[in-house]
Amino acid sequence: MPKTYDQFAPQYDAVMRPLERWFLTRLRTQTFNLLPRNARVLELGAGTGRNFVFYPAETNGVASEPSREMLKIAKDRKRPAAVTLVQSQAEELPFKSAVFDAAFATLVFCSVSSPAKTFAELRRVVRSGGTIVLLEHVRPGGLLGPIFDLINLATVPLFEDHFNRRTAADARAAGLKVVGVEKRLLGAINLIACRV
Repeated sequence: MPKTYDQFAPQYDAVMRPLERWFLTRLRTQTFNLLPRNARVLELGAGTGRNFVFYPAETNGVASEPSREMLKIAKDRKRPAAVTLVQSQAEELPFKSAVFDAAFATLVFCSVSSPAKTFAELRRVVRSGGTIVLLEHVRPGGLLGPIFDLINLATVPLFEDHFNRRTAADARAAGLKVVGVEKRLLGAINLIACRV
């Protein structure tokens, strides 16, 4: 996955800009509203640092990202002083167990190679009772589901982006307690709140 995103890094912000204006900025704000205050936080898949403007000033923690080129852009973005950037794969996090109070990811689980391994790592590094919040595009129900399955046939080989993941179900299967799922855009975007 990092190689694809290394190549895509220079264009990423320009591609995301219309989506930010349309709906992502509002949903990123909601994501941060679900995170506990004064917590040690892990951001999984920080990309170019688009979430940094939403971090409360007192945020303490780590923003992790597998792509070196994405991190080069992220390091130049303003972020709280106590937030460290770390290059790492979501499936193999280089942190001790139970070191974070909360974790979050925005538009990440579509591109991880193994949702099961990623959730296992999140369960390991977030303390018992901690919060995990995910903002993800997923396979919607109804007639749109098969359409997303077809789109997936193109997006996986082109961008390593899975359009038909069922992230809330994957979180439950990994042993997380899913405490809320807000569906947007006909169910194609989910804001998923979990407890460890």
